[in-house]
Amino acid sequence: MLTLHRAALVLPDPADPTAPPLSDGAVLVRDGRIAALGPYRALAAAHPGARLRDWGDALLTAGLRNPYGHWLLECAYHPDPREGVGDEPVFGGLAGTTDEARCGASARRGLQRMLGFGVTAVAGPFERASVRTAVARSGLAALPGSVGDEGPLDPLAVLPLGAAAHGRLTDDGPADFAVFALTAGQGAAAAGGDALRPGGCLATVLAGRLVYRRR
Repeated sequence: MLTLHRAALVLPDPADPTAPPLSDGAVLVRDGRIAALGPYRALAAAHPGARLRDWGDALLTAGLRNPYGHWLLECAYHPDPREGVGDEPVFGGLAGTTDEARCGASARRGLQRMLGFGVTAVAGPFERASVRTAVARSGLAALPGSVGDEGPLDPLAVLPLGAAAHGRLTDDGPADFAVFALTAGQGAAAAGGDALRPGGCLATVLAGRLVYRRR
């Protein structure tokens, strides 16, 4: 099935300040890969049977890499909503524990919350078997190079988009990307990522699947 994702701005390579954004652009997805990038009208005309996801006044770009994966998934504890203590990571909440089931459940909740911030890759290493399993099943790319320090679930809380982005969008590349809200007047500044606000993720797509959508 073909799916066409349209957004007011499409930024294929957020790490390259010279790469221009596509105004009223779109990404065509087939079988978990990017089949084409380009102007929305041209792609829609060429593929009239494609399912449309119109994200409106938003920025579609490469997903984010969270560099604090080791700390967030193996040291911090992600509470169950039923515990009634909020959803922020609890520093040191897994220190000294040997309960792999508890660690795995915490990691799954943490990974799900990362998806809500546009994260498509997370940095390890991951030493616990339960955490490695949770990461593998999440669909997020597991990368080396975790900074090892305490950090937020949302990379945009501490990094500009160009530094936080994981790779770029290319023809026949993996359909891993995120959509972020724009506010009136952001325009070209947002295309460079400077005006994106933390917590502004509208949707996250992994291998062509919509894995998060803001309600």
